This record gives sequence, C-alpha cells and structure tokens, in this order.
Amino acid sequence: MRIVLSNSTHHGMFTEIERRVFDHIDDSAWLELACVLIPAGQPEAENPLDPDEPPASEEGAALFIADVLRRMDFSVDLVAKRPGRPNVLGLLPGTDPDGPSLILNDHLDTYPAGDWSAWTMTGGHPFRPTRHGNRLYARGTSDTRGNLACTLLAVRAIREAGIRLKGTLKCVYTADEEKNGPDGSIFLLDEHGLCADYTIVCEPTGWTKPDGTWGMGIAVANGGNFLVEVETRGLKTHLWRPDTGVNAVAKMARLLQALETMTFAHVPARLAGGTPPRTAILRVSGGLPREMQFTPDVCRAVIAVVGILPGMSAESVMADIRAVIAAAAAADPEMQASARPYPGALFVDGTLEQDEAADPTAALSRAYSRLLGEAPQVYRKNAFNDTIRFAERGHAAVTFGPGEDGWAPINESIDIDKAVAATRVLALAILDLLGTA
Repeated sequence: MRIVLSNSTHHGMFTEIERRVFDHIDDSAWLELACVLIPAGQPEAENPLDPDEPPASEEGAALFIADVLRRMDFSVDLVAKRPGRPNVLGLLPGTDPDGPSLILNDHLDTYPAGDWSAWTMTGGHPFRPTRHGNRLYARGTSDTRGNLACTLLAVRAIREAGIRLKGTLKCVYTADEEKNGPDGSIFLLDEHGLCADYTIVCEPTGWTKPDGTWGMGIAVANGGNFLVEVETRGLKTHLWRPDTGVNAVAKMARLLQALETMTFAHVPARLAGGTPPRTAILRVSGGLPREMQFTPDVCRAVIAVVGILPGMSAESVMADIRAVIAAAAAADPEMQASARPYPGALFVDGTLEQDEAADPTAALSRAYSRLLGEAPQVYRKNAFNDTIRFAERGHAAVTFGPGEDGWAPINESIDIDKAVAATRVLALAILDLLGTA
C-alpha cells in the first residue's frame, strides 16, 4: 500500500507555506471531522433514485455544515428550491477582486442504507462511523461525507495556517444529487447563477488493486443514465392450466435476457467509461396479492441504461430498446411488450472530456504527482455526480476524491490514508489555482 508522506518528510519537497498547511492535515483531524459529518442529518438525508419515492430532507446536514463554514469566516447562504432541502453556498472572497475563483462541491444526500441489520461492520447502525484497521465504515463514507470532510479539512488547514488566498473560494454543498440534481445543482446553476472559473467535485474516484496498492483518478468526463419501464402483457388463466393462458412474467423473463445483453448505437468516446452503454435490471413485478390461483397477465420491469455517451439521446435509447422488443415479438407471436421512459426520470447525458492539460485537471495532477510520486489516472466515471451538471453548462469541472469508485452498498467504507492524501492534494490544488496573498 502506498504510504502517505509524514510531515517530517515534507522538508525540501514543499514550500514553507505548504508545509504549514500539511501540519493541520493528518488522520486524526480527518477522522474527527468525518465522524461528525457522516451521521449529521441522517437518516433524513437518504435520497433514493426512485422517482416514485419521496425525496430526502438535507436540512440537518446543511445546517451543520453551514456552521462549520461560518467558523472558518465564510459568508454562508442557504438556498432551497423546496422547503427542507437547502443547498449550502459558502463564500470566502480573495484579496484580489479580479483573481480566479474555485468551487469545491459535494452533496448532502446519501443513498438509503437499506436493512440496518446487514451493517455488520458498524454494529447494525449504518450511520455509526466505525474504524476497522485503516478503513472507516458507515453509509456515506465513500459517497460522500468522507469526501466532503476532505474539502472542509483542506480549507480549514489553509485557514489555520494563516494563509490568505488571492482568488475567491466557494464551498458549495448540494441537495438532491442522488436524484440527478433538480433541487440541487440544476437549481443553483440555472436559477441562482452559480459560477466560477474552476470546479472540483469531491466524489469517489479511488481505486485499489488486488495487491493492495491504491490511488485516485481524475474523472474528466461522466457517463449518463436513463430509467426505462418495460411492460409485458399476457392472458390470465388458472394456475392448474397454465397451457391455456399467456404468462406475462414468463414472457418478461425471456425478454430481460435480451435486454440485459443488448447493445446501443453510439460513437465511442475518447475515454471509455467503466462499461460501454448497457442496461442494468432494477425491478421486476408481476402477479397480484390474493391472486395466486391465477397466472399474471401483466409484468413490469424497470431497467437503467448506464454508460450513456455524448451523442446518445432519450430517443435513440428508446429506439434501441424497442428494436429488441420488436425482435422478441417477431420470434414469439405471444410476446406483447412495450417500453416507455420511467415517469419522472431525467435523461442524463454523457459529457465530453475536459482538457487534461488545462486547470483544474492540471492543478490536481501537479499536486497528486508531487505528493504521491506518480501521475493520476484520467478517466470517464460511469456514475452520476454534479460534475455533469457543471460540465454540460460549459464549466471547467472535474471529479476527484478518495472514496472508492464502486463502493460496497452494504458496509460501505473508505481508506483513511487515501482520505488524508486526497485532502493534501486538494489543499495544494487550492493554493495553486487561487494563489496566496
């Protein structure tokens, strides 16, 4: 495993200002902050992607983080599109009114924790941060309260070192990221005029190899996603005589095999994602309560299309899915199936790659290379995060953070050394991008 440089080894490798900042960034400082952030406002901040499920209330987390920012001399506004869902806008003006500006972004909501009893690494409480070895376990460690702690600690270290920035720093923590951002990043960008020269979204880009070596990439692009509902219809009959009916669930089972392995029309991107454009089956429902005497005549499934690339559209995705359904119907005259966009779901576009030689990617790469002795991997991230909303509006926005890109849904965790390293990288990048007075 890569060892994070201790403060004693910084002499000669970093400037006096940088060493002063590093003096305030270590595992104890990160753990203390992460362990109060992770449970803040939970479980109310759980926000399922499901459009038919109620949204989160991020207010508790927002109020907590706003207080942390105010203690660092930020002016803070809480702005909301709907009650109970404030976004946190922290502003620290630089000494030069004409200097550059940087947004550090993360989000306040989390995935739902699911069955609490399954969280064996936290004693059955998913929001109780628990350390085992060099990993911290809880919902939100990797996505994304652990990353959020890195942003706050990087800024606090700069402030505690007595350093004034030339450029303006904005710490922006959004609601509703897990539902693709309507009440969060979309609202702030389109209705509140949020902008800056550079944006760093601190979300999971970490990786760990089987031999234990690890690092963090910089995601300069994202894949998009789309939810689709598929329906099959049949003919209800008695369970004793299935030969006299058409079982909608059985037809769906056969259709899902074709949908799971289908391909989508697309132009390959310069940087491929974690997967090519493909489907993921999320829900299947058929049959009714109190009707086990009969075979089901309706079955519905929800599939996600992930890894969407630039140039793909809702129309092209639906055309490809309907072509698969048409082929299945041609092979089976009893197959009656249809597809539609899932009600309330947004089509999320894939984004074009940011310029790797330009800031903020270049600044993050310089910091990472100086600290960890190698260049970071640059890649396309499959998952949604608010970087998409910044990038599709023309902002210079990238993703970087210590959480695992592909974290465990149950017993989610984060590597503590990785979190400390990411915090130092972020601090160096802030100093680089905004300059010091």
